[in-house]
Amino acid sequence: MARKYISLVILSLSILGCQGDSPTIGDNNRNDGNESNPPAEEKTEFLMGADLSYVNQILDHGGTYRDSGAVENPYKIFSDYGTDVVRLRLWHDPEWTANVYEGEDNPMYNDLADVTRAIGEAKKHDMAVNLDFHYSDTWADPEQQNIPEAWRDITNLEQLKDAVYSYTTETLQHLEDEGLMPEYVQIGNEINCGLLYSNAPQGFPPLNVCNENWSNTGEVINSGIQAVRDVSSNSDVDTKIILHIAQPENVKWWFDNITTSGSVTDFEIIGFSYYTPWSEVSLNQISDYISDFRSSFDKEVMIVEAAYPWTMDYADDYNNQFGQSALVDGYPATKEGQRNFMIDLTKEIMDGGGTGLMYWEPAWITSDMKDRWGTGSSWENNTLFDFEGNVHQGIEYIDYDYDSN
Repeated sequence: MARKYISLVILSLSILGCQGDSPTIGDNNRNDGNESNPPAEEKTEFLMGADLSYVNQILDHGGTYRDSGAVENPYKIFSDYGTDVVRLRLWHDPEWTANVYEGEDNPMYNDLADVTRAIGEAKKHDMAVNLDFHYSDTWADPEQQNIPEAWRDITNLEQLKDAVYSYTTETLQHLEDEGLMPEYVQIGNEINCGLLYSNAPQGFPPLNVCNENWSNTGEVINSGIQAVRDVSSNSDVDTKIILHIAQPENVKWWFDNITTSGSVTDFEIIGFSYYTPWSEVSLNQISDYISDFRSSFDKEVMIVEAAYPWTMDYADDYNNQFGQSALVDGYPATKEGQRNFMIDLTKEIMDGGGTGLMYWEPAWITSDMKDRWGTGSSWENNTLFDFEGNVHQGIEYIDYDYDSN
């Protein structure tokens, strides 16, 4: 497996990370939050990741992946090209993923059974795993953080904390028992205004931090963190915890508040999404933002979602989410343009002392796969595969020789 290394240099920069509306799409040595950043000359592994949450469903519904024209297992393709970590989302009870198909006895996707299958494939191909708990039955993002149906009758904070702790513990213990404990766990997905709040019934504990509910939200997040720590303490895998916010301009505000008013400090990694259509931060500012986050919070920093288009064409009738507004000057919507953007984004992360980059759904090719909005893919112009499922040159950013350039 290819590895990339960077020298971490701590810079003292003052950049304001502010609260804002951020529409969006959808190592194993932890510290206690008091350990200082690595010294400048210490070599730290830089992790290349890929979110492959849709892959099982695509394979089950006619999708085919190829490398150099030959049909190949997509997990093997990503491993062969140097991917270190597979990111996978987990929904609580996503019955809708089965119900979108005709007939009965269809499997669910992005539930525990599907995630177990995917983690097995990732680890079989020598890749670590970042398990992303959405704490929802469907997509969680800055626009919605819907409460799982099973938890909607909860009316006090202690009961909610217990539910989060038990669910997180049972999930991870199942994976540990299967020899599949993830190396990274996200407590929530793009939780800019918090989690478990957007469809809250009357009486449900308030968790919207955009309404200043930092204390409640912090207690719930800490319950999830404690569950990870408790299972990990009896595992050979020392799992690191990621907290994830959409868009870099929101990070400073959020972590300033969650670490003080929310009393959440026991985590290793600040994770954020960076999508060019929805961020005010330019590509050449990323290193400064990351350096500021590191010096301000004394945590590792990763971009855990990013993507860039290689074409503006369509492979199916499902409307694509990225159009012309996603393009950055100097990086056309071509395979080479995608490759060069991702190389330069990676360099920015490294220059700021960041420790990883995870591409969101690089394998969401068109197929007979369905979701609530269409059949096929709304992301096929951002994948690392062409419309015939062949891996293309965009993937070369993963194994690029960053030490020599």
